[in-house]
Amino acid sequence: MALCGAPAAAALTPTPDRDVPDLALIVANHTGRTRTLRSGQPGFDGLWQLLQPMRTETERVADAWEEGRYPSVRITVVWGLTGVGGWPQTHRAPGADVAMEREDQLFLAADGTPWVRSDLSPDVEDDDIRWHRLSRRVYDQVDRTGLLGAAGDGPDAGPSGAADWPERAGWAVAGLAAGVGGTLLTRRAAARREAGPPREEPRQELIDL
Repeated sequence: MALCGAPAAAALTPTPDRDVPDLALIVANHTGRTRTLRSGQPGFDGLWQLLQPMRTETERVADAWEEGRYPSVRITVVWGLTGVGGWPQTHRAPGADVAMEREDQLFLAADGTPWVRSDLSPDVEDDDIRWHRLSRRVYDQVDRTGLLGAAGDGPDAGPSGAADWPERAGWAVAGLAAGVGGTLLTRRAAARREAGPPREEPRQELIDL
């Protein structure tokens, strides 16, 4: 699906000198159901253009949002990079693992503006969260494909609340595990890209499935 001048699918495919996610695990937050898309499959390019998973800057948001009282999340997307890891980090063949690169949460503000709440290091409990507005036109186009789940997850569905977050993250990790069937290798994406506040050195964590 080509949307609003989206780059060709080939431009979204990781190359040896670029660390670009090529897998998206979509979690419908009202049900916990998951769907996995890979680069080149229908819908991947539209989701990429909508959420812009390589974007690292942030916009100012209300204090309530920063404290976890943002509108109900419609979908959570975990972006992964395939073809990594393997022996000696894991017992699988070289390139048979998946790196969890980023987690995006999509929701609508009270005025109908789509927003994304991004965690660039989903394997780390920290306060480095990025926010940015999305194109309403692209949102509507992707919504018509059914990738964004049920329409009931709008701004009137109630607040998310910080207490929901660990459960939602668990859904995403479980779904990614089921969708790719390999070892999940979580890495600190923000530190590698030198984005955001200073951090300690990047680390790795293996989650055997």
